[in-house]
Amino acid sequence: MTYHKDTANLEKMLLNFLDEPDPMLSMLQWLCHKLMDIEVENMLGARKGEHSPERSGYRSGTRERRFDTRMGTLHLSVPKVRKGGYIPFFVVKRKRSEQALIQVIQEAFVNGVSTRKIERLAKSLGIESISASQVSLINKELNEQVEEFRSRPLKDTYLVIWIDSLYEKIRDNNRVCNMAVHVVCGVNLDGQREILAVEPMYEESEASYTVLFDSLKKRGLQKVLLAVSDAHKGLVSALQKSFVGCSWQRCKVHFMRNILAHIPARDKESFAARLKQIWLQPDYKSAKRYAELIIEEYGSKYPKAIEILEDGLEDSLQYYEFPEIDSRKISSTNVLERLNKEIRRRSRVVGIFPSMDSYIRLVSCYLIEYAEDWGTTRSYIKADILQQILARHEAA
Repeated sequence: MTYHKDTANLEKMLLNFLDEPDPMLSMLQWLCHKLMDIEVENMLGARKGEHSPERSGYRSGTRERRFDTRMGTLHLSVPKVRKGGYIPFFVVKRKRSEQALIQVIQEAFVNGVSTRKIERLAKSLGIESISASQVSLINKELNEQVEEFRSRPLKDTYLVIWIDSLYEKIRDNNRVCNMAVHVVCGVNLDGQREILAVEPMYEESEASYTVLFDSLKKRGLQKVLLAVSDAHKGLVSALQKSFVGCSWQRCKVHFMRNILAHIPARDKESFAARLKQIWLQPDYKSAKRYAELIIEEYGSKYPKAIEILEDGLEDSLQYYEFPEIDSRKISSTNVLERLNKEIRRRSRVVGIFPSMDSYIRLVSCYLIEYAEDWGTTRSYIKADILQQILARHEAA
């Protein structure tokens, strides 16, 4: 009896969708929202607003996401979970089934393959539901999303930014160039990381970095208290001119590599173990004292390595000016390492990009997804800590 009653109620409710412009699409959207609610309830161990000893986490509002299906486009309010994030199971499964198609379209597109050939390539994978016009539409939407992402307004303050560069082979006027690709991310006052820029440049120089920083300022960035990067003279010079009063932290990981390059292979491991202790000291004075001991002990044995250590030591200790922040997060550019690794993994598939635009398109599409993941995770640095630091510097 209960089954018939529930079925009748369901049928009555579904009939209400007949008044919608696209009844089937509306039904699908309703079903997706119901499935997400059930999945999140099971994941958290409690319904929304329910007090339960079995609860393992909490919701944190929703985020609007577009979800393309073969029936049409859905606009979903995806629940946000405070710890660990949440991706609907049907999105994950869709990625598995259609990832090959997306990859084919992107790779073919960046290699200058015509849309007709892309269509045939997709069908060779057993995907029959895509046409040349759909491929062109996807490409158009990709370009619009990339442009929106790269030109979006920035907040006026990012207390910490990280800057790194990698090199990619990009074809320019029938000539293959190793182009410098500048990657910048920052942490906003809410404590969330953001990808601020990915910009290919013809060279890694003060001029190219000045162009990069000028573009960030035009999009709204005004204040930076700490910038973390490798020791490129052009970068440091452009940074000091673009963001007056900003401290520069020399990446301790790159710095150690520079020093260890002048240590014999047989001694490298033991010396590295001693060297890394400098940046594990509890405060600036302790780090300086420990470094001075190493300089005195090894000065005559490894003169070139010790010369590099002496010249760059001060710049590698600037993170001690921000004792409230976990030093592991601001003493190196490791926050960008995984990002750069993923960029290289994708770009390696293509090899030589036919144009700068093709590189920007493919990489930016990935970064948009990466940025969305960052936006759903807990803060990288607590917001109250950032506010304390900002207040202290403004009062100084």
